[in-house]
Amino acid sequence: MSRLYRAARPLLFKLDAERAHWLSVEALKRGLVSRRDIPLDPRLRVSVAGLTFPNPLGLAAGYDKNAEVPDAALRLGFGFVEIGTVTPLPQEGNAKPRVFRLPESFAVINRLGFNNEGHAEVAERLEARARKAGIVGINVGANKDSTDRVDDYVTGIHRFEALGSYLTINISSPNTPGLRNLQKGSDLDDLLKHAVAARDGAAAIAATERKPLFLKVAPDLSLDDVAAISETALKRGVDGLIVSNTTLSRHGVEGRRNADEQGGLSGRPLYTRSSYAVAAFRRALGPDFPIIGVGGVESARTALGKMEAGADLVQLYTALVYSGPELPIRILDGMSRYLDKSGADTIREIRDTKVDEILDREPPLGWEVARA
Repeated sequence: MSRLYRAARPLLFKLDAERAHWLSVEALKRGLVSRRDIPLDPRLRVSVAGLTFPNPLGLAAGYDKNAEVPDAALRLGFGFVEIGTVTPLPQEGNAKPRVFRLPESFAVINRLGFNNEGHAEVAERLEARARKAGIVGINVGANKDSTDRVDDYVTGIHRFEALGSYLTINISSPNTPGLRNLQKGSDLDDLLKHAVAARDGAAAIAATERKPLFLKVAPDLSLDDVAAISETALKRGVDGLIVSNTTLSRHGVEGRRNADEQGGLSGRPLYTRSSYAVAAFRRALGPDFPIIGVGGVESARTALGKMEAGADLVQLYTALVYSGPELPIRILDGMSRYLDKSGADTIREIRDTKVDEILDREPPLGWEVARA
């Protein structure tokens, strides 16, 4: 943690968590966070789904919901940034307060509920940066009161296919009632069939190459769920999986202040659960299918651990709350030092090296129980 952020954090933590988040976005928007000297280590480049990432560390969806600061976030050192989740119509989300820190656990619980400004506002911002460099993904979702959620995703894909480096279908949030049901059986098959067709159609209309289409899934799954989701993703030609979103489990934070709040838990307690899910999907999908690992990444060691579990790329968000804007550079420096010590030529060489070891352990508590 930088000296400046160490001094500022107690003041920020006196504020409501959502208010503090808004201030951090404003600071980036106004250029109050200085540009970082990003280490350019060619060993950290990763090619996934037809895209070449300058490094494997990304900013997860949820931080920049409305595409206000994607370029400022890239300047912090991230190899890619994912904005959203964006829904067709603007929506306020759930009632406040709806974001809660668990400082002793380096964790956050949120029940935001896809609060965002909607397709039109976000598209206008993305159109204004259309020719700028940097990999920016767009995470699309469905409105809470939608009567046709599949159509919401199709509408999002059509609206943003030309504006993002890749698209993500988010069906993993626990804060929109019934959304995670789209991960199951014929519902998932129908969604992915229409989503892939929408992506292909949008690319054909624009006469451009098809953008990668990723699917974001929850960590609260069974091994049967992993097998079924993997089979459907391969069948329908999805380009990659993002594993995972927040968890409904409270394992590891029992008895902590705010632990009983409703919503999804993110941060350090999610690391083991999400890494197990990454490894399970890697085994189910085979060596060639792209996976982005998310959940509990807060250091070079945890980022490398996600890759050892089977992830090609990793994302973080909650760790920024506790470690500040210097974190991406510290993680990249740590990755480079690891390669120096290990003698590996590229970061890709560590991927999958601990899949079997992880899956030979007992599953995280409650992991075998699928949650709605």
